Amino acid sequence: MDRRKFMAGCLGLPLLAQAGEAQAQAGLTKIIFPFAAGAGGDTLCRLIAQEMAPVLQRTIVVENRTGGDGLIGIKAVKGASPDGSMVLVTTGPTMYLLPMVETTPSFDTAKDFVPVSLLARFEFAVVINPAIEAADFKGFVAWLKAHPDKTSFGVPSNGTIPHFMGSKLEKDLGIPLTRVPYRGSAPILNDLVGGHISFGIVTLADALPQHRAKGVKIIASSSAERSPFAPEVPTLKESGIDLVADAWYGMWLPAGSPPDFASKLGAAASAALAKPEVKEKLTAIGLIPVGSNADGLSKELAANIALWQPIVKATGYKIEN
Repeated sequence: MDRRKFMAGCLGLPLLAQAGEAQAQAGLTKIIFPFAAGAGGDTLCRLIAQEMAPVLQRTIVVENRTGGDGLIGIKAVKGASPDGSMVLVTTGPTMYLLPMVETTPSFDTAKDFVPVSLLARFEFAVVINPAIEAADFKGFVAWLKAHPDKTSFGVPSNGTIPHFMGSKLEKDLGIPLTRVPYRGSAPILNDLVGGHISFGIVTLADALPQHRAKGVKIIASSSAERSPFAPEVPTLKESGIDLVADAWYGMWLPAGSPPDFASKLGAAASAALAKPEVKEKLTAIGLIPVGSNADGLSKELAANIALWQPIVKATGYKIEN
């Protein structure tokens, strides 16, 4: 979801000396977000860009370079000059799942990018039509077993965390499930209300409005602890499924970018996320602000690779490229 031509100029003469193109880009930073405008991640980018600009003494703009499930923006930043003029902000899953599922990986996160900061977390939810007679997740599992012809479930796209959460559920529950890929959460929720599928796995933030309006029912969240946005909803772990599957947004620079600049950039992003007004706006759209240094992002990435690699490998799912 991002790109990267980020900073070049006013952050210091040593950086300018290292980056030949910095003079041409002086005063302009581009945050590349590889997904469409209007979503939670796009809002995150625009909020922190506004706060970071005066701290870094630069003009910071957000550019939505979409396509290829995030690959277009990621590859743009991968190929950018390491002069601080372009920075990538995208979801963690795009940075660790895409290399796992592509037959020939388009990028190597560790080799092609410099970690900057873990920005914000978000959660997933298992959602059903409230007409289904199930009070909770365990009750829904019993319902699925009693209705083997009604085990279809919706995911926002193939090759995503919801896709592989479904694979994990199928294995752990011992129930054959039929995955139905959609383009986003909205059509999944509509089909749930219409009774065309039995359940869906979507972001918690997307499901909350209809959950609160009794249009759909969230029966489990994917986080380690109950979500502050829906504390009445048990987690999958509470429901007997050994899986924690939240996701997050991170910030990266192109390989070869100076570590001191990455550190300054991460500090500015973390400071922006710590501001009460920024926290309020992000929590209103279902994002949990974090902010970290490069090491924090690297550790989070490594933990997610260790979690998902065996799950993804077991499915045999691949994208031809």
